[in-house]
Amino acid sequence: MAPVTEATEAPPARSEADQRQTDELLAAAIGAVPGGMDRPGQRTMAHAVTEAVHSDEHLLVQAGTGTGKSLAYLVPALATGKRVVVTTATLALQAQLVNHDLPRLVEAVAPVLGRTPTFALLKGRHHYACLARLEPGAADDDDGLFDTDTQWLGAAGKLVQQVTRVREWAEESDTGDRADLDPGVDDNAWRQVSMPARECVGAARCPFGDDCFAEAARAKARQADIVVTNHSLLAVDLLSGRHIVPEHALLVVDEAHELTDRVTSAAQAELTAELISRVGRRLRAFVDEKLRDDVEGSADLLERLLDGMPTGRLERLPEPLYDALFLVDSSARAALDALGGEVGPEEADAVKRNQAKQGLTTLVDIVERLLAQSTHDVAWLSREDRRPPTLHVAPLSVSAALGSGLFRNRVVVAASATLALGGRFDTVARSLGLDVEYGRTPDTGDVRPVEPPEPDDDSDDQPPPRWRALDVGSPFDYPKQGILYVAARLPKPGMSGLSDGAQRELVELVTAAGGRTLGLFSSRKAATAAAEALRAATDLPVLLQGDDSIHLLVRRFREEPQTCLLGVASLWQGVDVPGDACQLVVIDRLPFPRPDEPLTAARSKAVDDAGGSGFMAVSVPAAAIRLAQGAGRLIRAAGDRGVVAVLDPRLHNARYGEFIRRTLPPFWYTTSPDVVRGALTRLSETASARV
Repeated sequence: MAPVTEATEAPPARSEADQRQTDELLAAAIGAVPGGMDRPGQRTMAHAVTEAVHSDEHLLVQAGTGTGKSLAYLVPALATGKRVVVTTATLALQAQLVNHDLPRLVEAVAPVLGRTPTFALLKGRHHYACLARLEPGAADDDDGLFDTDTQWLGAAGKLVQQVTRVREWAEESDTGDRADLDPGVDDNAWRQVSMPARECVGAARCPFGDDCFAEAARAKARQADIVVTNHSLLAVDLLSGRHIVPEHALLVVDEAHELTDRVTSAAQAELTAELISRVGRRLRAFVDEKLRDDVEGSADLLERLLDGMPTGRLERLPEPLYDALFLVDSSARAALDALGGEVGPEEADAVKRNQAKQGLTTLVDIVERLLAQSTHDVAWLSREDRRPPTLHVAPLSVSAALGSGLFRNRVVVAASATLALGGRFDTVARSLGLDVEYGRTPDTGDVRPVEPPEPDDDSDDQPPPRWRALDVGSPFDYPKQGILYVAARLPKPGMSGLSDGAQRELVELVTAAGGRTLGLFSSRKAATAAAEALRAATDLPVLLQGDDSIHLLVRRFREEPQTCLLGVASLWQGVDVPGDACQLVVIDRLPFPRPDEPLTAARSKAVDDAGGSGFMAVSVPAAAIRLAQGAGRLIRAAGDRGVVAVLDPRLHNARYGEFIRRTLPPFWYTTSPDVVRGALTRLSETASARV
């Protein structure tokens, strides 16, 4: 960070009238919630969002569990009188906003505002049924699958029946939204009736464009005061020039710690031989046999080549792979030239012809990007169960794209319970493309550093965005409600699952707690070993992820006393079990990303090559965020008590351990097994007495 050479005045404070309106709206919103109460952190955040809107200064705000951050940003958002977009990382939060928070809120604030604000939900195209794909013969059934008798036995018959049911439902549906289809259909069936954004020819070129469900959702969003969407669609919007999400004055990014990963995923492209073959099959009615055979032949060549290649990062394309991709590119371009221009929606086979052209264009874009071998991209080959060998290409970093696109012509409020990594906002700010030199944080005493320079008159460059960071804390008394225990005397975890020492420690902790344990593990192997150890040593009910749906497992964990729930990735976030059912959260090891994961390895190497520490800059922050999310499963309400136990001594012994601990909620900290077992025993006795 450059030295601060001068301090300028802070942005103008919001007026007293703005402050009064925020307080009045917040009071109305709280009053509409059964048992609603005034929360200092929520009020502080609401005032900060109001100030951000009036000062055109972006805001990063860390709001711990229980703050009520949804109301804290929705209330000032409604007060702007302008369109606001709220984006979330998870479907659970999106549903919470649309189905619960917003309906109650708009009714509560209507008397204050003198009107009832409107809101709408906006999803990506693949969430909506596509009328063009629902036409008989339009789905991906090159062998005429959907002309067969629907009683045909086997998987294909089930697929036909599901697609037929979706067709009938779509004729009556007002939304075409998959979430409204009850009972639902499996992913394979939905793929047959929906259109990925990359394959959509657009409403203007589709004969069903006037009735398109996805277009109707976008039209509704353009009329709403608040639009709720998701990080993935926001990422696509950013990368495509911001023409999908309607114009707005304020963007609220909830669960903001997930945004860079979602933008990276949106910017990632994948290539398989099957994709090329599918594009080739779509050409059958529109180009001569030689051109079609050239495209499909290039797919065969690529398939044979990828089958014999090792997986992993491709720092340079091997010559045979480069030649194969060049053949794909040249054959696809020749077919594109033969297809000619776009055809109007009124012409015969318009959808299929335009879709073939769209598929070729996408194919050329992906191959061109791989052939370019840019230092700004990372390419790798993967081979996973039930998937063909796949070439991937993704950006080394998305911070520049975020810095230039995310903060332009709107105020951005980024909120999460996990933004201050190691107690500071710098890491997250840089990942979002913000320059730490032009931000106010609690670390700088809330004094503005040097003002961003104005661009030259003849320059199209935007000045660096001004921003402020704020931690509003949590209403929970973490040092009194929770203990962070690190098993400092265990050996460093190995790669072979759960060590014998860790299994013994786990059994002792869970026995002291009388069950009531959520176990978060780094691998399926470790979770299975933990389940076997607990079942062998105790009579406690043990649920293992994979034995049933997540929803049913979590419900049993919540409702059945003394139960243990053990699992991996999807349990680290979104599990909300307040009360006595969850008094112990056990984490087997620090959740560092795999060092052989291509993007992680490439990003670490880039930092190392620049003279820094890739491990400290890439892997440690990623582990800190994930560990904080896992530890956050413990205290979900003001009356909760319990222990987070980490069976990885590096959290105590390693030089980066303190950085990660400062990212976690401020639990009371100990490395004494006797102390923590005693605390768990007392909690178990109290919980049993309440049953």
